[in-house]
Amino acid sequence: MGKEIERKFLVSGDFKSEVCASERICQGYLSSVPERTVRIRLRGERGYITVKGAGNRSGMSRYEWEKEISVEDARELLELCEPGVIDKVRHWVKAGKHVFEVDEFAGENTGLVMAEVELESEDEDFVRPPWLGEEVTGDIRYYNSHLSRFPYSLWKHS
Repeated sequence: MGKEIERKFLVSGDFKSEVCASERICQGYLSSVPERTVRIRLRGERGYITVKGAGNRSGMSRYEWEKEISVEDARELLELCEPGVIDKVRHWVKAGKHVFEVDEFAGENTGLVMAEVELESEDEDFVRPPWLGEEVTGDIRYYNSHLSRFPYSLWKHS
């Protein structure tokens, strides 16, 4: 069994000058229930199916299994997904020994920019770039599976 340990943050500054690479991602969910999400993703010219389990109490750790599938299979499976597609550009930004994945959302989630960092353990230290904002690890509103059903554009913003 695979285990994913990550922390998630809002982005509150300019990170673009530090970007190493970027790629468009389109994804949908065959199942978006928190106990078991099943995601279909097109990332550039590659397809993936991912199964994730429920998060632990802190929201940092959860089971994750991912398998590359053909682009054709991914496109077909996206047609079967629940309503609500996530469309975003992922940027990779190096900070210390880690690489942050910074997602700039499009479509109904336009305006939302989040960064996540994968860790070896929940208490691992990491460099916090100056553009890193409020931590939202474990806040279900910021899970992509939740954003597919309750897009950012529908939230009340102050």
